[in-house]
Amino acid sequence: MHVPIDAVGCGKYENAMTARTLLQLAADLAAGRTHSRTLVEECLARIADTSGEGSRVFLKVEPEKAIAAAEYHDRMRHSGAAVSPFAGIPITIKDLFDVCGEVTTAGSTVLRNSAPASQDAVSVARLRAAGFIPIGRTNMTEFAFSGLGLNPHYGTPLNPHDRGAARIPGGSSSGAAVSVTDGMAYAALGTDTGGSCRIPAALCGIVGFKPTARRVPLDGALPLSESLDSIGPLASSVSCCAVLDAVLAGETELGVTPLPVAGLRLAVPQTVVLDGMDANVAASFERALKTLANAGARINEIPLKELAELSQINRKGGFAAPESYAFHRARIATDASGYDPRVLSRIVRGKEQEAADYLDLQRQRTDFQRRVANIVAPYDALLMPTVPIVAPRVSELQQDDAYTRINMLVLRNPAIINFLDGCAISLPCHRAGDLPVGLMLTGTHGSDRRLLAIAEAVAPLLAPLSSGR
Repeated sequence: MHVPIDAVGCGKYENAMTARTLLQLAADLAAGRTHSRTLVEECLARIADTSGEGSRVFLKVEPEKAIAAAEYHDRMRHSGAAVSPFAGIPITIKDLFDVCGEVTTAGSTVLRNSAPASQDAVSVARLRAAGFIPIGRTNMTEFAFSGLGLNPHYGTPLNPHDRGAARIPGGSSSGAAVSVTDGMAYAALGTDTGGSCRIPAALCGIVGFKPTARRVPLDGALPLSESLDSIGPLASSVSCCAVLDAVLAGETELGVTPLPVAGLRLAVPQTVVLDGMDANVAASFERALKTLANAGARINEIPLKELAELSQINRKGGFAAPESYAFHRARIATDASGYDPRVLSRIVRGKEQEAADYLDLQRQRTDFQRRVANIVAPYDALLMPTVPIVAPRVSELQQDDAYTRINMLVLRNPAIINFLDGCAISLPCHRAGDLPVGLMLTGTHGSDRRLLAIAEAVAPLLAPLSSGR
């Protein structure tokens, strides 16, 4: 039986989808209706709550530094000094990013004795420059190599929905998603190589955005696959993700203006992406499509048979296996036993690829991107379920064959967009009281802000489905 989010874990806290957005927080701070120290102390209290998930969500929290930063921003704002509108808002940082003076372990134990970072990752530095306060480092799938969010070293943060059943949060940005749903921060910094922002967002009922890969510099983020890695936010709203995307990309125009839904040309691929949907996802997806059609969007079903080629193209591990193996092989040679065996098995698949295989893969990707781009060019966005199933129980993943099968299933749709080097966003589209389901809107390479403008228009139409209105 489903246990509502307000009944467990974060029961006395704000539901993520009714939490104040970054723009609302900025207005409250500017008007003196709240203060940065208040926001930080509230988040710290939620992290420390022994009835919650804080001990599994965070690998490191430094309350003193966060409070000192909050007091600084409060003093600056009180004195009338020019400050960023978002100065003093607490966020979380996935344990894949360098933070000056801290060790980046990427959810592993084999890196915990590494030297501390000498400087912030570019993403972290840009968030700090905008005034955001990193309140802690969040747990993740070891080395970001899974879409499920399990971590045998530090524990697995449980999904905020039906927590009594111990459902997975999704990964690899597992702690990032739960930090937002449980009110431990107002947004989170994540990465997305095959869905690692969008999958946990979909399974936990929040918003996750994957930008075009090179939109946000990767400097200071530990790599999984340099060909596919991208950096994006998880938050309670599209507007929050739009603000953070602009900050991370080094842009000054933070907001997006919603595009009219009426007349939008939206395509639903009929190959691969609708396979294996459970009843909850299928019903939510159909309701979402009907809602958009009733609002005037023109929705077309398209074959997009090219998607069936991907399993063969990536049969030797795609880009992630050889590129991660190149990064890890020296350490594996001396400390293989320190790795999560399920992660290790995926990394060592990289040994199967020869140089000629890798070059063929690059050529196939370029050709695939060209052919798909020609087909989807007439449309404003593609629509598909972010994940074809609701969050399974942790207990369902004990056997390796079940783990592998479900992992590949949840990664399937999001990973298509990474291979295409497009942009994508996951929006909650489930009915109130149901387990979360994500609707994924995808855009072509470089169309990030336009996709966010479309999502800003679509999200309010989907919100009544989740709120019960």
